[in-house]
Amino acid sequence: MSFLDRESIVAKPGYSRWMFPPAAIAVQMCIGQVYSFSVFSKPLTQLIGKTESIKGQDWTIPQVGWIYSLALILLGLSAAIFGKWVERSGPRKTMVASALCFCGGLWISAIGVAYHQLWLLYLGYGLVGGIGLGLGYIAPVSTLIKWFPDRPGMATGFAIMGFGSGALIGGPLANLLMSHFKHGGSAGVGEALLCMGAIYIVLMLFGALIARVPAPDWKPEGWTPPATSTNTMITSGSVSADQAIKTPQFWLLWLVLCMNVSAGIGILGQASLMTQDMFGVTAAVGTGFVGLLSIFNMGGRFLWSSTSDLTGRKGVYLIYFLLGIGLYLTIPYAQRTGSQVLFVAVCCVIISMYGGGFATIPAYLRDMFGTYQVGAIHGRLITAWSLAAVIGPQTLNNISVYNKEHGVPKAEAYNSVMYICVGLLLVGCLANLLVRPVNPKHYVADPAKG
Repeated sequence: MSFLDRESIVAKPGYSRWMFPPAAIAVQMCIGQVYSFSVFSKPLTQLIGKTESIKGQDWTIPQVGWIYSLALILLGLSAAIFGKWVERSGPRKTMVASALCFCGGLWISAIGVAYHQLWLLYLGYGLVGGIGLGLGYIAPVSTLIKWFPDRPGMATGFAIMGFGSGALIGGPLANLLMSHFKHGGSAGVGEALLCMGAIYIVLMLFGALIARVPAPDWKPEGWTPPATSTNTMITSGSVSADQAIKTPQFWLLWLVLCMNVSAGIGILGQASLMTQDMFGVTAAVGTGFVGLLSIFNMGGRFLWSSTSDLTGRKGVYLIYFLLGIGLYLTIPYAQRTGSQVLFVAVCCVIISMYGGGFATIPAYLRDMFGTYQVGAIHGRLITAWSLAAVIGPQTLNNISVYNKEHGVPKAEAYNSVMYICVGLLLVGCLANLLVRPVNPKHYVADPAKG
């Protein structure tokens, strides 16, 4: 199995660095299916009732919502735990491990659906699949930064753009498969999960096969690393993963990511059901909305992170937070006035900045801590995503369900959650404003020796 090792995939002279982005996108587009999980939410609550949920027998929306939350919790935890292993092993071995875990999780979940055992979905999609998410998510990041040292923001946009596009394919594919396999005794959910696992594992292994890393002395043709940076927010040194977590910059950026993600992830996780409740649209329209958000999630990851190469990371995060506050305050207004166009437009911009925040954070880390072990540092930082995966979806799910059960019209049940999101963004904005350059005392004297 030595062909999986980092040493076996060092690119030979003449290899184009533009070959690696397709490998990264192939893997991340597959694991990004998690963003379309909302299309499974209602079918999973009607496995016994078929057309409606039977209380006491079918699962509830909050119970099903924990599948999504657990997957994202394990994404962050596994990225933190295996971050150094990913750096040592290289992208190919990590991508293969990600494929086996993520697709294996889908297959375990299919068994859970067949036997109506919720714990198997928690185990499969949540635990095993979540580990696959974490490995696949961070695998290409440090490699792409090394391939594109001249444009790190654009590079991290490539690394994470595919993840944001996952729902664009995953949502329609899941609906198509559920409709195809649906019959009197089945909602088609289990069969859809089995087929998606089979399709995704082929694509992910293809991405792993074409992955390459640059030689240690490689640099882009015609590019000379600057001796010093005119931007004081960009470090001239290197900080190890173990030392990075001892700096205030790491924890401020942890809070920045956590708040930005918490605000957006709830909307993304229940986008289909939310639009059905707020505007009375059909499930098919809700699925289309999920796909539209996926386009903006994907595009935002590349466009906003590329913009950060011009504005700086701190400046672009300031835009995310301040503009986001205004947009979240607009959602209740759009609901009250029945303006579906305004609602869709606002949510698209919000999700573009949500995706942009994910894509910008690795470049922010590169600026703060250098390229040495940036993948491992990124893995530890996205534990913020693990907490956000609880805060965002569970806040939206539980408050909206509580509101509905206590007489609030379902169209208005989500409005109070938007004001909570505004508070989260204010906290994140303050943390971003407090970020300063890393003290040189944290630098590694000789990165080659660690």
